[in-house]
Amino acid sequence: MLNKEELIRYNRQIILPDFGVEGQEKLKNASVLVIGAGGLGAPNLMYLAAAGVGRIGIIDFDEVSLSNLHRQVLFKTSEIGRSKAEVSSSRLSDLNPNVDIQIFNEPISSSNALDIIKEFDLVVDGSDNLPTRYLVNDACFFLGKPLVYGAIFRYEGQVSVFNQTDQDGVKGPNYRDLFPTPPPPELVPSCSEGGVMGVLPGIIGSMQANEAIKIITGIGTTLSGKLFLFDASDMSSRTLNITHQENNPLTGDDPKLTVLIDYEAFCSVSSDQPIIRNISPKALKAMITSDNPFVLDVREDYEYEIANIGGTLIPLNQLSDRLDEIPRNDQVIVMCKAGGRSEKAIRLLEKEGFDNLVNLSGGILAWQREIDPALKVY
Repeated sequence: MLNKEELIRYNRQIILPDFGVEGQEKLKNASVLVIGAGGLGAPNLMYLAAAGVGRIGIIDFDEVSLSNLHRQVLFKTSEIGRSKAEVSSSRLSDLNPNVDIQIFNEPISSSNALDIIKEFDLVVDGSDNLPTRYLVNDACFFLGKPLVYGAIFRYEGQVSVFNQTDQDGVKGPNYRDLFPTPPPPELVPSCSEGGVMGVLPGIIGSMQANEAIKIITGIGTTLSGKLFLFDASDMSSRTLNITHQENNPLTGDDPKLTVLIDYEAFCSVSSDQPIIRNISPKALKAMITSDNPFVLDVREDYEYEIANIGGTLIPLNQLSDRLDEIPRNDQVIVMCKAGGRSEKAIRLLEKEGFDNLVNLSGGILAWQREIDPALKVY
């Protein structure tokens, strides 16, 4: 039952044709879990809270950083270093005190996903990595929860609705009908590697929130069974059909997946590739003190100018043309911002015959945490 304050707050929504008080009460009685409070999560959280969703869960274990602020509009410069989940909770409560905010300041994993997700009516995925996308998809499938999917890269975004049961009781496609298995990691660069237009997550995240509201209220037609593609560079869009696939390990002709698995391993490189050796920041620091190791930094020029530890800069996209600058006989420590690009660099160099490569675990972000907290990392 809506009180007087709520009737006024949501008036412009309530007067919509086919929405009314009934639609608003459905939102008030609903619960939504948002995975990630970053670029996609921020607009989702703001619009779902503003719309009057009764209970919103936020799962995010990251902290606000300077490089977040051009797209993650929930946060302010003064909040750099603070927990994204806690800041988001405070901001949403200020936006709409009628909403119950529940935060999970921890990574979602195979050990906690089912327990967390089962307490919510639907899930909105604002994550930015393949292991989490497969994990959340599979958990939602096992629990019978609809999932609103979104993804962004550079100027392009995608939105869909997975695992939604229609009025006839037929369950729609899920993420594995689109991607039964993950592509090689080197073909899936993150936003930190490929960049993203700042307004794009706002556009795609708002579309996700729109789908969530439609699922809850039953108004309109959702993107279940469809993949919406948007290109911000020329404002073009198209919609593709998604159908149930025979090789889907959850629902196909021979479903083999019945429990949550190790999704980091599932999305990692194939088993026929050599294991990448890693070195910790502390071990590298000791090596630098006692020796003079060759440190290969594969970030971009502007990143190096912001913060570096004195390594040799060869951006990832220039490696193939500058192989003669990298020693083959001495050990080479490869580093980037967080460890993803350096692993890709190692795979590329291995194909060129290098067998003397070690990855700096966690990249310069880990170096800042463990060795030099005063280092101003973007």
